Amino acid sequence: MKLIAAIIKPFKLDEVREALAEIGVSGLTVTEVKGFGRQKGHTELYRGAEYVVDFLPKIKLEVVLPSDRVDAAIEAIVKAAYTGKIGDGKIFVMGVEQAIRIRTGESGPDAL
Repeated sequence: MKLIAAIIKPFKLDEVREALAEIGVSGLTVTEVKGFGRQKGHTELYRGAEYVVDFLPKIKLEVVLPSDRVDAAIEAIVKAAYTGKIGDGKIFVMGVEQAIRIRTGESGPDAL
């Protein structure tokens, strides 16, 4: 099993969720986060004063899948989140040793 963590632009959330649903992903976790990469933030003007916004709003998606479905999920996320502009995001893939469904006690791939 693998954990896919994707950092994307907030306005791309619905497109990515729909793309994952099309390939059969039935559950995911979404978190509003802030951060920066090569974008380095931007400058804003507020009441005549200029200030730097270092951390930009982003969305973090997390989904755990069987290893054989990871490539399809990555492809779906990349296609749906792509704008061609800086700040499109990143995808991280990590191994998951065990998953347990609390309600039923199922473990491993059955818990997904």
